[in-house]
Amino acid sequence: MADRMADRTLTPVHPLADRWARLAAVEDGTAGALRLELEAPVAAVDLRVDPRGTGPDAVAAAVGGPLPSAPDTWTAHPTGIAVRLGPDEWLLTSTTADPEEWEFHVDETAAAHGGMAVDVSAQRTSVRVLGAAARDLLAFGCALDLRPAAFPRGRCAQTLLGQAAVLLVAHAVDDLQIVVRSSFAGYVADWLVDAAADSRS
Repeated sequence: MADRMADRTLTPVHPLADRWARLAAVEDGTAGALRLELEAPVAAVDLRVDPRGTGPDAVAAAVGGPLPSAPDTWTAHPTGIAVRLGPDEWLLTSTTADPEEWEFHVDETAAAHGGMAVDVSAQRTSVRVLGAAARDLLAFGCALDLRPAAFPRGRCAQTLLGQAAVLLVAHAVDDLQIVVRSSFAGYVADWLVDAAADSRS
């Protein structure tokens, strides 16, 4: 019985593992004009701390980079990004940290300043939309003004893509990241593939 129990190891599965091939197959007629890339899971915490106190600066020092002070913006730190989600709320990610260690690292600092951090690593996944046609594709299902002048690098927004709530992060003119709850990830992936097909017809 002990041997049988020992063999029942849980292996993490990416929320979009079954759609990887469909996303990778999306290609615009013009070389490099559109690509969809599935991103690897990252450690992520939802940080709540009073922006009027010293908490944000303390957390920034702990993670090695500034937290964005303006609404709907993001900043980079050595292993990920910090996204301003609300007046006292940020999403902090790390591509190298273990999720439990990342939560402890951020929460320990935040708690000393009356804040808290909660692990949301398994709650979200992301897809990168790349190429010159990236913004045109997203404009099919997003009400935001996605022109580079209105949504440049450093901007982000919580919005709808089709019928799903997403976090849209502008990394460059031709590089946008869609962060979505895992339960809606399949819908968003299918929407992107179908919208890309419609744009070519």
